[in-house]
Amino acid sequence: MNREKMGLIVKRDDGSEIVNYDDPQFPSYVFEGWVKPKVTWERVPHFHEDIEMCTVTKGKMAYSVNGKTIMLHEGDTIFINSNQIHYSMCIDEEGARYVIFIADPGILNSSVAVEMQAIRPIIENKDLPYLRFRDIDEMTEEVYRLMHSLLPVRHCAFEVTKQFFQIWNLIIKRSEIIGALGREEAPDAKMQTFKTMMAFISNEYQRPLTLDEIAGSANISKSLCNLLFNQYVSESPVNYLLHFRARKVAEYLRSSNLNMTEIATLCGFTGTSYMSETFKKFFGSAPRDYRKQWAAITTSVK
Repeated sequence: MNREKMGLIVKRDDGSEIVNYDDPQFPSYVFEGWVKPKVTWERVPHFHEDIEMCTVTKGKMAYSVNGKTIMLHEGDTIFINSNQIHYSMCIDEEGARYVIFIADPGILNSSVAVEMQAIRPIIENKDLPYLRFRDIDEMTEEVYRLMHSLLPVRHCAFEVTKQFFQIWNLIIKRSEIIGALGREEAPDAKMQTFKTMMAFISNEYQRPLTLDEIAGSANISKSLCNLLFNQYVSESPVNYLLHFRARKVAEYLRSSNLNMTEIATLCGFTGTSYMSETFKKFFGSAPRDYRKQWAAITTSVK
């Protein structure tokens, strides 16, 4: 894992996440973390080909998956399927602690037969954006145990693979119980349209952008553009753009020695005052204070 990317969700130009794997040679990431209001990894809409699982170990939190909010309490686990637009969020000032597991399902492809029978029916299933394991589900305790058991073996590819197979078996069983397997449905055109606009903002955020341009990037009306942003990320297009720029500011504050004017220019702000005002709206502190706080955190973990 790259420590410089701790607490950041780094995206490609199309809006997909570049996962900070524990080992560059093995596509899995296991981490025991926390989330509170205003941290940089909260409410960051993204997607990736990997599956994602999160087990709440203390407190309560929520996930947004394709615009739907799923509440999670202590002991609950959520499975996010491949390529779904999602983000975690706080629901109170206390925040939550969790164990997260992100992995390429290709790890399980021991043969073409396994891929066709057990992997693709899940990751290509449009009826299965997520699964929630909670107290009323008899499999919840086993999923919770398996998620915790990943922590001490996170750097051992063989052990992670063994645990992943067991977790995947529970995902298949749960999918069968709710009747999600065996259906076929056309790809969600609305989601693809929204991903196009996410990619446009990711590529063009450094220059002035209008709502007309954002909607035009996907050849849709402004009203439909507003509707899709509110559906998938609960933000207006303009607020999403400002939030995106603020997250870019956070990245520069944490990884560079650039001054505020330079950062403002790189992140698409017309001046440092507007950048500071916007940044404080999303992260609760001024950029200079945030840089000092992060410097103190990184020093303490070295």
